[in-house]
Amino acid sequence: MEFEQLVNTRRSVRGYRKDPVPRAVIDEIISVAKGAPSSMNTQPWHVHVLTGAPLDEVRRRNMEGMAAGAEVKRDIVSHGAYEGVHRFRQVEIAKQLFAAMGIERDDKERRQDWVLRGFRQFDAPVSLVLAYDRELDPGAVVHFDLGALCYGIVLAAWDRGLGTVVNGQGIMRSDIVREVAGIPETQVIMTAIAMGYPDDSFSANAVKSHREPNDSFVRYVGFDD
Repeated sequence: MEFEQLVNTRRSVRGYRKDPVPRAVIDEIISVAKGAPSSMNTQPWHVHVLTGAPLDEVRRRNMEGMAAGAEVKRDIVSHGAYEGVHRFRQVEIAKQLFAAMGIERDDKERRQDWVLRGFRQFDAPVSLVLAYDRELDPGAVVHFDLGALCYGIVLAAWDRGLGTVVNGQGIMRSDIVREVAGIPETQVIMTAIAMGYPDDSFSANAVKSHREPNDSFVRYVGFDD
């Protein structure tokens, strides 16, 4: 696709076909994405690509633990609950998704099922776990670098007909991910990207989140006009 078309049509995918994603395609996507900028050319990222039985074990144990009220164990510091305008935007996309899926406000069973889907990484056939070298903590700069790599991955995947959703819910228990995937303690697990071929019959896949107009968050300084 042309770049602007790629950016403007991309959306988060939360329903996937069961078709496997070829390793060669994933490697091609990562090869494109690693062109992202990084501070001082440190290239601090590690990508652990899970599929099959290991991914099934991660999502099962993550889902069962979180459903049972287990403590969240993320490697990175969480911001906690959103408030104010950030909470408003979180609720806005939830309303869009629930409306698309026909989930009513008082339908506790289907709402809970939606949460559990998130803990299972939406049953995607592939999960890319992004990590960075622990020696770079505290990681404000390295988080920026991994964000650039992450966006490169989701765009390169979309360009190849693959859907993704950046899914921290799927690794709420980073200790489980580390154990199953054999990720060394020298790496900090930051987030995961669920990936697969979109299921076009899954209603929520048609949802695209809104973006604020530029003048709500952009200031121009020193311009004549």
